[in-house]
Amino acid sequence: MPGLIYCAVLRFCIGFAETEPPVSGRSGKVYQLAENAVLEVEDSAQEFAQRTPKQIAWMRFRRNKVGVVSAWVAIFFVLAAILAPVIVRVLGLSNVDTYPDALNEYAMPIGKFGGISLDHPLGVEPGAGRDVLSLLLYGSRISYTVAVITSVTSIGLGMLIGIATGYFRGRVDAIVGRFSDFLLSFPGTFMIIALSLPLTQRVEALGIAKDNAARIVVLVVFFVFFGWPGFARLIRSQAMSMRERDFVMAAQAMGASSWRIITKELLPNLWPTAIVFLSLSLPGFLSAEAVFSFLGVGVQAPASTFGLVLADAVGYWRDDPAYLLIPSTMLVIIVLSLNLLGDAIRDALDPKGSR
Repeated sequence: MPGLIYCAVLRFCIGFAETEPPVSGRSGKVYQLAENAVLEVEDSAQEFAQRTPKQIAWMRFRRNKVGVVSAWVAIFFVLAAILAPVIVRVLGLSNVDTYPDALNEYAMPIGKFGGISLDHPLGVEPGAGRDVLSLLLYGSRISYTVAVITSVTSIGLGMLIGIATGYFRGRVDAIVGRFSDFLLSFPGTFMIIALSLPLTQRVEALGIAKDNAARIVVLVVFFVFFGWPGFARLIRSQAMSMRERDFVMAAQAMGASSWRIITKELLPNLWPTAIVFLSLSLPGFLSAEAVFSFLGVGVQAPASTFGLVLADAVGYWRDDPAYLLIPSTMLVIIVLSLNLLGDAIRDALDPKGSR
């Protein structure tokens, strides 16, 4: 639309200028250049208008250089986590074996920057002597798993509840609304810390999972339980707005069922919001998992996550600051890249965006 307006203004200016006789050959060249510019803008505007919403969003995303770089960084770390066994095997390392030869008599890494060398690209762990790169690669797998499962489940549950309350309204909306208000005002962090141990024991007693797997199950359940209300309220407001749109009222007038209206009319218009919320919630849940592991609520040793590595590194920050800086820098880069990627996706899917 801005391109068409620009073309119209140029057309008007050229038409007005052509009513005056050209004073020299240079004026004719100026008119010709302006005419060519108008034709190029018109062609690009017509091509833009013929594209689908997916193509327009992809074009906007590619123009966002920060978003593209963040996407490549995020993909790199995700692939590194997925291929962690292969990478560790190729480098001849292990996430469980210790390397006492890389430690001195005080159980500190030999060499500068935490013992970084060709054999240990990110150094070794003080005390135990495990390879830091292996710990971070395997630990990131747990963090990504928790973040992905929690984000997808929270968004799916919030989408279902939000559409139901926004479309049907009435008593269902009132009951779910008050319950979500209660959850949003509830001190979720304190409840996770207080109830993590007894619920983990309960999960193990029921035979659902054992040890760290049980802790992950409890953590995911808590994250989902306290994570869906915010997204459900957002979807509810959009569903209530779309319920009064002409295309929904037309479908109702034609006798379409509520199921068809929800699946064919509402869901296609709500997916962009879900995608944006997913891209922004992933770094949040990844950071939350690291925080609770740091506090001793999540995964415990001998497994490793960002939180466990950082909790162990705090005790060595004076003697081996690299052991603290390396995992914290890696975590910051991952979370920052995911946040910037989420912002780029939001800008690309926003029909009112300038990009």
